[in-house]
Amino acid sequence: MKIGVLGAGTWGIALTALLSKNGHDLTVWSAIEKEVCELRETRSHKNLEGLVLLDTVKYTTDIKEAVCDKELIIYVTPSQFIRSTAMAAAPYIPENAILASAAKGIEKKSLMTMTDIIEDEMKRLGRCDCHLVALSGPTHAEEVSMGLPTSIVAACKNEEISLILANVFSNSCMRIYTNTDVLGVELSGALKNIIALAAGINQGMGFGDNSKAMLITRGAAEITRIGLAMGARLETFMGLAGIGDLIVTCTSRHSRNNRCGELIGMGKSYEEASKEIGMVVEGYHALEAALELSAKYSVELPIVSAVNDVINNNVPPVTAIRALMNRDVKNELNLTRYK
Repeated sequence: MKIGVLGAGTWGIALTALLSKNGHDLTVWSAIEKEVCELRETRSHKNLEGLVLLDTVKYTTDIKEAVCDKELIIYVTPSQFIRSTAMAAAPYIPENAILASAAKGIEKKSLMTMTDIIEDEMKRLGRCDCHLVALSGPTHAEEVSMGLPTSIVAACKNEEISLILANVFSNSCMRIYTNTDVLGVELSGALKNIIALAAGINQGMGFGDNSKAMLITRGAAEITRIGLAMGARLETFMGLAGIGDLIVTCTSRHSRNNRCGELIGMGKSYEEASKEIGMVVEGYHALEAALELSAKYSVELPIVSAVNDVINNNVPPVTAIRALMNRDVKNELNLTRYK
């Protein structure tokens, strides 16, 4: 299959390595000329130790070249650049192409998911012929690039398209599951990054595994509550894109969101922590949209609100944790009680 990969960060390059080894024809696009030059020269990525890309992979800063004759186009830029990337790519996308988002986020103000944004930009051109897919799950780029066992969810309203992607991606190291609940898969991928910030803050403050497990579990409940209020399916939040991705993002040494939170818990500001991380911290960019969804659907998101208080309202982490611990007693089973 001819595939265009829009974005040359760690996840985009890890997917490129996987798909090229599966025998597909890959063209990688980045808006950053220096990034493209380095990939052409080194066939590697500075943050993916030991990875060597096949000589067959092509690299370009010309988005037309990256998408014009492709059967599958994968959007892997940071979430805040999905809109501009989708807008730039839209005029050159072939009919009936599969458009897959491997980015995780929710757009501020519009509250659109990543596939919503891609679809919106296609519709601006009067296009409704393409197939939209969300790719999500516990998939740290570092491990995928090393060929370690991994599973991902391909979510599409048309399951036949998900099955096509399963055949494209699958090998002895990558197992694909299908799902028709695109909204639930995308909400899980966006909101788990905020919970990972909370888990990291907990770790940075020196608290233990009990409190981390509490934050992960109650974070899952928050994500599920807002998802159910918006019409997503309960089963999605119990699956790979839900609890699976949440666990790995809250516990892995590869998680930039968890690491950023840890630095904040140790006393650094968000600006200091994100600068030290040196890569996009998606949980921060999802905060505003998450709070807007909380208000729109009248769903309490206490952990999300606490993370926002720490990062944006200068509330000391210890104060935020104390406020969470002193909330009124709740029934653990009441996931459908939105207010």
